[in-house]
Amino acid sequence: MSTLRFHAIKNSLSYKPLIFEEKIRRSDLFGENVFNENSMRQYLTKDAFEGVVNAVQHGKKIDRSIADQVASSMRDWALSKGVTHYTHWFQPLTGSTAEKHDAFFETIGDGVAIEKFGGGQLVQQEPDASSFPNGGIRNTFEARGYTAWDPTSPAFIYDTTLCIPTIFVAYTGEALDYKTPLLRALHAVDGAATAVCKYFDKNVKKVTSSLGWEQEYFLVDKMLAASRPDIALTGRTLLGHSSAKGQQLDDHYFGSIPNRALNFMKELENECMLLGIPVKTRHNEVAPNQFELAPIYEEANLAVDHNSLLMDIMGRVASRHNFKVLLHEKPFAGVNGSGKHNNWSLSTDTGINLLAPGKTPMSNLQFLTFFINTIKAVHDNEALLRASIASASNDHRLGANEAPPAIISVFIGEQLTKVLEELEGVTKGKLSPQEKTDLKLNVVGKIPDVLLDNTDRNRTSSFAFTGNKFEFRAVGAIANCGNPMTILNTIVAKQLSDFKVEVDALIAKKDLKKDEAVFNVIREYIKSSRNILFEGNGYGELWEIEAKKRGLSNNKSTPEALKARVSDKSIALFEEMKVMSRVESEARYEIEVEAYILHIQIESRVLGDIARNHIVPTAVKYQNILIENVKGLKEIFEKDYKSVSKEQLSLIAEISNHLEGINSNVTKMIDQRRLANSIEDLGEKANAYCNKVKPLFEDIRYHCDKLELLVDDELWPLTKYRELLFTR
Repeated sequence: MSTLRFHAIKNSLSYKPLIFEEKIRRSDLFGENVFNENSMRQYLTKDAFEGVVNAVQHGKKIDRSIADQVASSMRDWALSKGVTHYTHWFQPLTGSTAEKHDAFFETIGDGVAIEKFGGGQLVQQEPDASSFPNGGIRNTFEARGYTAWDPTSPAFIYDTTLCIPTIFVAYTGEALDYKTPLLRALHAVDGAATAVCKYFDKNVKKVTSSLGWEQEYFLVDKMLAASRPDIALTGRTLLGHSSAKGQQLDDHYFGSIPNRALNFMKELENECMLLGIPVKTRHNEVAPNQFELAPIYEEANLAVDHNSLLMDIMGRVASRHNFKVLLHEKPFAGVNGSGKHNNWSLSTDTGINLLAPGKTPMSNLQFLTFFINTIKAVHDNEALLRASIASASNDHRLGANEAPPAIISVFIGEQLTKVLEELEGVTKGKLSPQEKTDLKLNVVGKIPDVLLDNTDRNRTSSFAFTGNKFEFRAVGAIANCGNPMTILNTIVAKQLSDFKVEVDALIAKKDLKKDEAVFNVIREYIKSSRNILFEGNGYGELWEIEAKKRGLSNNKSTPEALKARVSDKSIALFEEMKVMSRVESEARYEIEVEAYILHIQIESRVLGDIARNHIVPTAVKYQNILIENVKGLKEIFEKDYKSVSKEQLSLIAEISNHLEGINSNVTKMIDQRRLANSIEDLGEKANAYCNKVKPLFEDIRYHCDKLELLVDDELWPLTKYRELLFTR
C-alpha cells in the first residue's frame, strides 16, 4: 500500500469524531444571528423599520437618511454580538459566493479610533470586478463593479463578520451575478400572477414565488479525500474500480445514520438555525455515504441565498468533523449521483397556494389556471429550461439510473391527466347552465379528492407535480438555484401575461363571462401542451424516439443545451419580461460555455497526470516484480519454466496491454486538447472538448481500473472506492 494511502486510512480509522451535544431547542436558536424583523423592531426607529418593510413588501426605494439609520442600528446589533468586520455578500457567476471583509474600526486622528458603519457603506460598495466572470460585458482593464444592498434578504452574522446580501453589477449596470436577474424574474411573475389572480379574488395584491430545495451530498473522510488528486482538484473521482458492494442491497437508503455523520449533521443544523435557514429533514440517500437535507420552503430569493450559504457552511462544519463534503453531481461511478430538487410554487398575500386546490369550484378553477399555465410555459420553453441546469458536472448525472434524462417532460399523474382530458372536451364558446354545472361540480369540484390519491412520483420525470407544487428534479447538487429559478419564474410570468391578454380579448370580443373565457383558453392550452406530459419510463430508448416525434429537444450535452440561452426566442423573452438584456443573455452564454471548457480541460490534465505519474509507474513496478519472479522460476525449473510461470507471463502481458492503452489514449487526449485549444469560437471549442477530448476519459479509465484489479493492493497508489465509500 502506498505511504500516502496507508496514512490516510490509518488516520481515518483512528480519528475520534467530535461529539456534538444538543442541549437547546432549535426554535430558541432560529434566526439568532439574523437581522430579521424581530431584531429590527428592537434596534430601528419606527420610520426606519417602516422604510425597510416597504422596501421588502412593496419594492419602494429606501431614502438615504433611512439607510443611515438602518446602518447605525445594524452596526450596534452586530457589535453587541462580538462582530468586528462587515462584508457585502454576493453570488458572482463563478457558482460560489464572494465576500471582502472590512473592519468597522476607523481612526479619526490624535490616536483615537471608532467603530464606523454608515448608510453609504451599507447600500453600496465598489469591489474589484476584474477577476470575476463577465462574458465580455466589461474590458479587463475596467475593474469597477458595484455591490448594492438587497433589503429583501436580511443581513446575518457568520463567525465575527456581518454579511449583507447584495446584488453585483458592472459599472455600466449589467448584472454580473445570479441574484439580480432572479429579483427581476420574481418581480415579473409577481405582476403577471397578481393580474391573473384578480379574476378570482380582487383582494390579492402580491404573489410570491416560493422554493424548497432538497440538497443531496456525499461525506468522505477528509484524509482519504486528500489522498486523491482527482477529488482535490475536480471534486470527483476520475478513476476507480467499483467496490464489490455498492448500493445494490438498498441498505443505506433511509437507514440508521452513522454516528459520525449524525454528529456532523447536528452541528450543521445548529449553524443553520442561528442563520435562519429552516432545515427540517435529514436522511441517508441511496448511495453509500450519501445524505440529504431539506428545509421548510421559503420565498425564492431568500431560499436561494440560504442554499448558497448552506453549501459554504457545510464545507466548514465538515472539516471540523474530519469530513470533506462532495457536492459534485457524480463523484463516484457506479452509484447514484446527487441532485438538488427545486420544489416551486406561487402563493398570494391572502395566504393561498395557487398550485393547491381549494374547497370551492372557483378556487379549483384558479388552481387549474395556474397549473395549466405552468405546464404550457414548460412546454413552450423546454429547451431553455434544460439550459438552466446544464453544466459539465450535471451532464454525468442526467439520464443515469437515479436522475431524470436530458429530455424535459412534465409528470402529473394518471388522475390529473384524466381531469385535463375531460377539460379538453369542454364545449368551445359559451357554456349552457347545465354544462357549467357539470363542469364545475363533476370535474373541477372533484380535484381535491383526485389529489388525495395522486401521490406517486416518477423519478424519471424532470418536472413533476407533487400535490401542491412542481418539483424540478433535474437541478444539479452543486448548482446555484438562482439560475433555474430565474428561468422558471420568467417563463411562467410570460405565459401568465399572454394568458391574461387572451382571456381579456375573449371577454371583450365574444361577450363571454370570465369563467367561460378562462375555460376556453385553458382548453386550448391543454391541447397545445399535451406533448410535454409523460407518465412512463424516461430512461428507455423508446422515450427518446417518442420525444423526438413530439418535437421535444434531447440536448444531452451542455454545449448543445446552452444554445437555447441565446436563441432569438429566449433573448426576446428575457427582454420583454425585463429580466435580462441581450448583452446579459449573451454574456451568460459565454460564461457558461467557457466554464464547461475549463472544467473538462482541468479534468483532462488531472487524469493525464494521475494515469502517467501514478498508475503507470505503479503498474510497471509490479510488472517488474512479476518478471523477477519468472526469472527465478526459470532458474529453478529451467525447461519447464514456461508451463510453471504461465499465469505470471499472462499477467505480465495483460499489464503491458493496459499500459499501452493508457499511454496511447493519454497521448490522443493531449493531442485533441491541443487542437481544441486552437479553436477561437467558444461554441466550437466546447463541442471539441465534449466530442473529442471527453470521450477519451472513459478509454483511459477503463485501462486504469483494470490495472487496479491486477496490481498488488499494497502498491496501488490511490485510495479505492471500498475505502472512500465504506470507511466510517
